[in-house]
Amino acid sequence: MLAYDDHIGVRDCMRRLFSFALALMTVTVAGRVLAQPSDYPARLVTIIAPSAPGGLYSLFARILGARLEQRFGRTFVVENRPGAASVLGAQLVARAAPDGYTLMIASGATMAVNVTLHKQLPYDPAADFVPIALIARIPEVLVVNPALPVRSLADLGVLAKTQPLTFASAGPGTAQHIEGEMLRQALGLDMTHVPYKGALPALNDVMGGHVTMMFTPIANALSMIQAGKVRAIGVAASTRVAALPDVPPLAEIGASGFEANGWFMLVAPAATPRAIVARLHDASRAILAEPELRTQFVRQGLIPVDTPSPEELKAFVREQIAYWDRTLHRIGLAGME
Repeated sequence: MLAYDDHIGVRDCMRRLFSFALALMTVTVAGRVLAQPSDYPARLVTIIAPSAPGGLYSLFARILGARLEQRFGRTFVVENRPGAASVLGAQLVARAAPDGYTLMIASGATMAVNVTLHKQLPYDPAADFVPIALIARIPEVLVVNPALPVRSLADLGVLAKTQPLTFASAGPGTAQHIEGEMLRQALGLDMTHVPYKGALPALNDVMGGHVTMMFTPIANALSMIQAGKVRAIGVAASTRVAALPDVPPLAEIGASGFEANGWFMLVAPAATPRAIVARLHDASRAILAEPELRTQFVRQGLIPVDTPSPEELKAFVREQIAYWDRTLHRIGLAGME
């Protein structure tokens, strides 16, 4: 049984604990007031590029980061987090605080292909991210070694009668691998996949004649095509691309229905406040509409876009997940990793 003085001590202790809790709540509330979306950004923002430096993830992160920095007057830094074809970086961002200070450049692989490609994906693109802006479409082109007697898909069929056909990729499950398998099925040809540790070594071996062909983003191969180091056969898009006006879509020259337009978008963790998403969307939309930037994209073999709203982009992501689920099951690559 407590003595009277003991009761006083307990009450005094409880009062101090209550005062401390009240002060802590006050600081927390004040912190929330300071972090209102209208004040965003109030500090440094990180844009994750889930790949090694030098690729399109990094390119788009630098372009948007520099221009958002100019608009908001705050520092935007690019941080490369490569691994597992963008999976590691995406997992990191999915678990980041949803406060607008961690963003990511995501590709069609990150947001759609990986769902069916991987048996167990450690993030859910539709649930874990909110799209902010569609940046550009990334058409790929089928290229062959220029020494080969191949100027059309029909020529590939003729060549297949005299020698084995091979196609290179930046690794299993990459866009180049998937599109190669799509073409193999569309043409009904026996083609062997040759994976590399990166797109550049693969493209170098096409130039060197060690591999018959490969798909590659136009931006990566444009200078080589123009220099005659590789020959462009067709683009994996529904229409011609301004950077290669004389190269037809594959669907028009023998691969009926062939289309594999890649794309990149800016995303944030799913619970990021709508007001912050709206600020970033409006700023990104204005940036991506700049005539100078759109001209730069066209010259690099990219396709500029007028980005839909975040809500429309959510529907677009779901449609893309469904499309690639059907496609990967059809070509036998579902659950390969």
